[in-house]
Amino acid sequence: MVIIVMGVSGSGKTTIGKMLAEAMRWQFSDADDFHSAANIEKMSHGISLTDSDRLPWLQTLHQVISEWLKTNTNAILACSALKSEYRHLLQPTDEVKWVYLDGSFELIQQRIRARHGHPIKESLLQSQFDELEVPEDAINVDISGTPEASVRQISNNLSI
Repeated sequence: MVIIVMGVSGSGKTTIGKMLAEAMRWQFSDADDFHSAANIEKMSHGISLTDSDRLPWLQTLHQVISEWLKTNTNAILACSALKSEYRHLLQPTDEVKWVYLDGSFELIQQRIRARHGHPIKESLLQSQFDELEVPEDAINVDISGTPEASVRQISNNLSI
């Protein structure tokens, strides 16, 4: 099974995804690690990616997810997956489950301001909220609490 922890930048995908993977003893990967150098460069300058920028990245992620499923590798992937069409591309089977990290603009903006060394700039946050299509088929997690509370909520909602 593959669980994709999704949400806008700053929602805690990597932190919560790593903690969940550790608790479940599953593999963890961050979708940001699969971006091209050109995409990272654009984002580091506060330039939003277009769908055509994202397509090769999404295709690579689809291949990675398919390989995990083929080899029976249980994995957690942290990935923004803001649009329904992206999620559709990333879900080759129903063995892919979604977790949506839900938080207010203000909360996530505070978190982005507090972190250093991340390529996503605060200036891109509004465009991420503008693009976000809230999933209907995901475990919805309110991130206003601690990451530990979010991991507990996810674990309680998974029937694994």
